[in-house]
Amino acid sequence: GLANRPTGCGHWTMRHAFEWSRGLLVGALWAGSLSAVAATCEKPVYLTFDTGHMGVAPLIAEVLQRQHVPVTFFAAHEKTREGDGTLGQHWAPWWRARAAEGHAFASHTWDHAYWRADLQEGEVLKFRIRPSAGDQAGQTLSWTAAQYCDNLRQAAQRLQALTGQAPLPLFRAPGGKTSPRLIEAARQCGFAHVGWSDAGFLGDELSSATHPNAQLLQKALKTIRAGDILMAHLGIWSRQDPWAPAVLEPLIVGLKARGLCFATLREHPAYRDWVRQRPLALPVLPDSRQ
Repeated sequence: GLANRPTGCGHWTMRHAFEWSRGLLVGALWAGSLSAVAATCEKPVYLTFDTGHMGVAPLIAEVLQRQHVPVTFFAAHEKTREGDGTLGQHWAPWWRARAAEGHAFASHTWDHAYWRADLQEGEVLKFRIRPSAGDQAGQTLSWTAAQYCDNLRQAAQRLQALTGQAPLPLFRAPGGKTSPRLIEAARQCGFAHVGWSDAGFLGDELSSATHPNAQLLQKALKTIRAGDILMAHLGIWSRQDPWAPAVLEPLIVGLKARGLCFATLREHPAYRDWVRQRPLALPVLPDSRQ
């Protein structure tokens, strides 16, 4: 902020104060325009992004800004090409900028923790979990419902610290892998699960050798319908020819040409009442815990 600006030259400070203020104004205007877009959206689709290696995240943000498209980000703290993980300090300015633009955010579990099975240990319901991030990545663990909820909450708390806004009371299980008991356990601690539509699986995690970008774009434009939840990632390690931003912008333009528009999950008819009635109550953590 301004408190950290050098003060050796008054002209320097005033010029940068103006640029800083102008940046805030542009962000506010753009967020306002996103709200207006969502309010007038009659045939919505719901574009969502799960975290990934973040290498393409700046390019994705540019496309969304250029096309005035609001999205919902599901975030876990995953390994990144640059910096200290998706929800680390390196990417903090990126998340803050997306919040200023009016996007929505939700938990993807802190450790990108895959559900593998339900377990019953005596009277206690547990889940077999395999995280792909964090200190226990690759290990098979046994978590109680409370432990799973803590992992959901940890990602949500970090998102709140990064964005300055409360995340949605929603989550997406990594890989979309769940059981009815997992979904119910998460609901009991305030998180409703969001998957994706069949046509909304955009295919960015598939091999580019067998599923080239042109084919994925053609399929998506042909099959996506109003009401669909679309899912892609902020970078996929294994895909040689990145899906984003190459497919993203022509997909958005093509869907708009078909009369579709974009909204966040805040507006989705299956979730909007839950979102309004069940805001997450997250404690503010000291910086050392964030």
